[in-house]
Amino acid sequence: MGKPTGFKEFQRETPKPRAVQDRVRDYREIYHAMPEEKIRQQAARCMNCGVPFCHSGCPLGNVIPDWNDLVYRGRWDEALQRLHETNNFPEFTGRLCPAPCEEACVLGINECPTAIRLLEQSIVEQAFEAGKVTPRPPAARTGKKVAVIGAGPAGLACAQQLNRAGHGVAVYERAEKPGGLLRFGIPDFKLEKWVIDRRTKLMEQEGIEFRCGQDPAQAPECLKAYDATVLCVGATKPRDLPIPGRDLAGVHFAMDFLTRQNRVLTMDATGRPDLKPITATDKHVIVIGGGDTGADCVGTALRQGAKSVTSFELLPMPPEGRPESQPWPYWPMKLRTNASHYEGGERFWSILTKEFRGGDGKLRELLTVNGEFVPDPKGGPRPLLREIPGSEHLWRADLVLLALGFLGPEPDGIVAKLGLALDRLGNIQTDADYMTATPGIFAAGDARRGQSLVVWAISEGREAARGVDAWLRNAPSALRSKGNSDLPRV
Repeated sequence: MGKPTGFKEFQRETPKPRAVQDRVRDYREIYHAMPEEKIRQQAARCMNCGVPFCHSGCPLGNVIPDWNDLVYRGRWDEALQRLHETNNFPEFTGRLCPAPCEEACVLGINECPTAIRLLEQSIVEQAFEAGKVTPRPPAARTGKKVAVIGAGPAGLACAQQLNRAGHGVAVYERAEKPGGLLRFGIPDFKLEKWVIDRRTKLMEQEGIEFRCGQDPAQAPECLKAYDATVLCVGATKPRDLPIPGRDLAGVHFAMDFLTRQNRVLTMDATGRPDLKPITATDKHVIVIGGGDTGADCVGTALRQGAKSVTSFELLPMPPEGRPESQPWPYWPMKLRTNASHYEGGERFWSILTKEFRGGDGKLRELLTVNGEFVPDPKGGPRPLLREIPGSEHLWRADLVLLALGFLGPEPDGIVAKLGLALDRLGNIQTDADYMTATPGIFAAGDARRGQSLVVWAISEGREAARGVDAWLRNAPSALRSKGNSDLPRV
């Protein structure tokens, strides 16, 4: 424990955002850097608990108290090594993860928790600046070849682990650059794309081959050249809202809106002149869905110059504090305000959209009704949504963005071409070692577990890589153990 009284002496501090009037004029990341002294003070707040529940909150099993202590002592190189043992890409999670580890922090029982995400990002960025993050190619090669389909966080983590185990890895990505939703779904004001390029360049230097602009679904026979295949294709089938007026011009899936804007920002590099952006400029925008994707739409619409931005959420407004039904260290369903929400717009809860209305094929309005959840009169386990009579409301809307989540991998893509089985939720079905019913074909990430967090995607990629490696080496599954830095080397 670096400083036994640190949690008493220092209050929680996190990076300050740029002023709203400045940041909504560009797409750069919004937070200022913190000086090293302040970062080390935040590390000093860690109590190095005898039972560190932050471990249970982290899907990667990050050994958080260890690198907190090392940061406090100024031993940055050792902190980086400890962090990289369990997390391939802390520069991604340090920016994007909602930090379930902080909700499980013991200090958070009655104080503000340790700023774990800040420390995670600070360690890796300090290392990059000092030139300490370097390629780590394997000492020897096994002669085995693996195809990883999808270059999102799960695919990238899987590829890096397999490559470090000595296998030859080719990553297929149907888009023009690697990154998946990190590149094309997450706005630049949350993750600038040079961060992805910096890491994938290192991966290429480690020996990983990126085949962008190639979709094996179009030619699945190419996979016969590989000893194993890992599907990390994400959960990209969006949930729709099939109500009257859905076909009006102006109603779009949120990811279409975000993806096109991200491509506009990198048009000189990616070259997609045929892909026109969906613009919110001078429009009344309504975002249906109150999660992170919805918040990303809010921030993007404001930067595009929307007249107004309104967000709807079907569920009731959650409490500001931890509800009694979700005690520490569980992840609480409490009110969370994204940085984009501070930039403008309004938020409404318990809103059910009933109809899109317009003229000449264009959206003009939408009709909503307030709802409330009531117990199932038949005794079912889930409450039912009841519309409140007389609560109908008509909203002006020129652009509606559907941010309603995802329903698994695209059904007509590579999954169908390979004839893989899906579970009851529409995700790729695998065994405990991440292998499908077809020997040699594995799956990981959102395609296997459903839409989730970036930290879960990385964890899935690492675990799938271990399953692949064990299968290629004909090793028993007992060799799998979560949290080890690298797979067994030859």
